[in-house]
Amino acid sequence: MLSNKIKNIALVSAVAAVTSPAFAGYEIELNDNDKLIFGGYIKVDARYVDGDVAYKDQWTGGGAGLEESASQFRIFANETRFNTKYIHGDLTGFIEMDFFGGGGNQIISNSINPRLRHAFIKYQEILAGQTWSTFMNTSAIGETADFGSTMMGISFIRQGQLRYTKGGLQLSLENPESFGGDTANDKLPDVIAKYTFKGDWGNVSVAAIGRQLNTDGGNTETAIGGSIAGRINTFGKDDLRFQYHQGELGRYVGTAAVKDLVGEEVEETTAYNVAYRHFWTESLRSTLIYGHIKGDVSGNETSQWGVNLFNNLTPELSMGLEVGNYAIDHEDKDSFYGQFSIRYAL
Repeated sequence: MLSNKIKNIALVSAVAAVTSPAFAGYEIELNDNDKLIFGGYIKVDARYVDGDVAYKDQWTGGGAGLEESASQFRIFANETRFNTKYIHGDLTGFIEMDFFGGGGNQIISNSINPRLRHAFIKYQEILAGQTWSTFMNTSAIGETADFGSTMMGISFIRQGQLRYTKGGLQLSLENPESFGGDTANDKLPDVIAKYTFKGDWGNVSVAAIGRQLNTDGGNTETAIGGSIAGRINTFGKDDLRFQYHQGELGRYVGTAAVKDLVGEEVEETTAYNVAYRHFWTESLRSTLIYGHIKGDVSGNETSQWGVNLFNNLTPELSMGLEVGNYAIDHEDKDSFYGQFSIRYAL
């Protein structure tokens, strides 16, 4: 049965994969001190899922197990995005949107609502607005065709924040949310500190978080956790990317795989992700990736692995294939997937 699933994936997906080109964008010099930069990309995906975990356009921790196995194939362009950066001396404004906002249907028009990804203002060392949480190390996320990028083992969260950066040190106050508890009494911001060590060898970040959570029973709980993540250059253009997260992290890792609170208890989470990228030629490359997360109170446990092949046909155009498996381990459910993607970086 396993061999038949892999054969089906190969048939519907073809051989290729998506890369992560540098999004230089189009730059317009307004004067010596002002400029506008427009960027983004157009991405088209063909995705096939086979198994007893329900189809999703991207794997997240919120996967749903099925009573019986099912197979589904879709073609979509939801990940397409555009962004604009406004620069005036030391002052920068940035806004980005994509089309994972929901809405529409597959019967007639496939009209999809846009959604806000990033919107922030940065002046010297201060950033204010919505963007990636300071807890994250975005360089430690593996290169994948699946937009989820094995979210089971990574920190992946965007939210409103006020951040201070000085060299490798970052301190932030971020939007609170008692996921699984009483959000009406979330009156204190989450506090995050991170330090990133950098060199020709790559980078490693160490982060810590402290939060106040509120239960449905009216109790207030303190939650703390930590993370180490990085990207290490190995041989030639190859690199190793890794993340390890431990503590009362809840919504900060695994994209809804575990909650902050289970009843009146704070969830303790362990999550890790490892990705190795190898270059076969200057542009042809593959990533082998594995991610895993487990909650000690709920017992929720999910994992994902994937392997891919990416190539740049031109500096702007990339395409490729990824195959892998997503598993809800505590329910003994899993699905294999294959995804062909093509992306044109603007």
